[in-house]
Amino acid sequence: LYALAAAPFRKGRSRAAALLALPMMAASGAPAMAVVLATVGTTICARSAYAQVRGTALWIAGAGLAAVAVGTALAAWGWRVADLANLHPFSTLRLLAWFGWPAWPLALWTLWRWRGHLMHRHISVPLGITLTAVFGCLAMGGSDRALMLGVPSLAVLAAFALPTLQRSTAAAIDWFSVFFFSICALAIWVIYAALQTGVPAKPAANVARLAPEFVPTFSAPALLIAALGTLAWVWLVRWRTGRHRHPLWKSLVLPAGGVAVCWMLLMTLWLPLLDHARSYRPLLARLQEHIPRDACIAAPQVPRALLAALESMGRYRVDAITPPELAPCEFLIASLDAKQPTPEYTGWKPIARIQRPTDRQDFTVVYRRSTAAR
Repeated sequence: LYALAAAPFRKGRSRAAALLALPMMAASGAPAMAVVLATVGTTICARSAYAQVRGTALWIAGAGLAAVAVGTALAAWGWRVADLANLHPFSTLRLLAWFGWPAWPLALWTLWRWRGHLMHRHISVPLGITLTAVFGCLAMGGSDRALMLGVPSLAVLAAFALPTLQRSTAAAIDWFSVFFFSICALAIWVIYAALQTGVPAKPAANVARLAPEFVPTFSAPALLIAALGTLAWVWLVRWRTGRHRHPLWKSLVLPAGGVAVCWMLLMTLWLPLLDHARSYRPLLARLQEHIPRDACIAAPQVPRALLAALESMGRYRVDAITPPELAPCEFLIASLDAKQPTPEYTGWKPIARIQRPTDRQDFTVVYRRSTAAR
């Protein structure tokens, strides 16, 4: 993004940035994305009215070839395109909506107000990078890692909406942000108080139902950081609603600040609860009731997150490659959906069907090698 934006003004820096960025992206595991971005960048530069930018097109293309070489040398090429029939529309739309907030509404407004200038650099550069990330996300079944690449360009695209906003539109964004994020912050504080004191009783009961076996813990530094962040949000609201001149980016202050304060409250007040809800430790504790700590586990079709948990937190020896019929282990585990029947494997006998306390959709079935197979 910097290489394309600075091409007319910083010839050396922009070309160095391109030569550095695309091979690094390929080395990070996304050579196909790097090639697509190189194609987009080369096309934009080749159509430019600036002679210096047209000369940069060759450097962008060279950076793309370097990305191909790096990806090939590191064996980073992999076909990750998912079946679009299995794409969940609601989950994908929710990901797109929350991942790009608060930039995407303003980005859409930019495209409408600047619809006659879509081929100009200030629109085509961020738009091309954003579309590459969005289509990559959809092609990979809703990958947030691919979508992360489009966040900086989406912010740049949204910035060009600010000079075109009317006062009424800016006021509507401000009031929506104040009410929405203040209610979210208040809800986080109320549930935190319920976890620590039991009052109000209904939120505490809901948490106990949704996250059984969770034991609340108190952290004074986390509480202090959360309190300071909340006071900063109050000050920000007061500053934005004051009667004085504001800079051009005034319409983004409250929505961006609201996202920041709510995320900060979640990462301080709710972090133990979120760790309990997302962690595999409760599942591992239940697995240890059926599988000894020094046992070998065959897990050929288990999510990688669970494999990592079995090895790092459970200290098990895991074989995730050998088919169940040939695995040398004493125990076998399989992950399945709640609606799926328990699969049968030759030579294995199911001994337990376990689920995480906070997940009612996925189950883990534990098998032990039958006596005849042993």
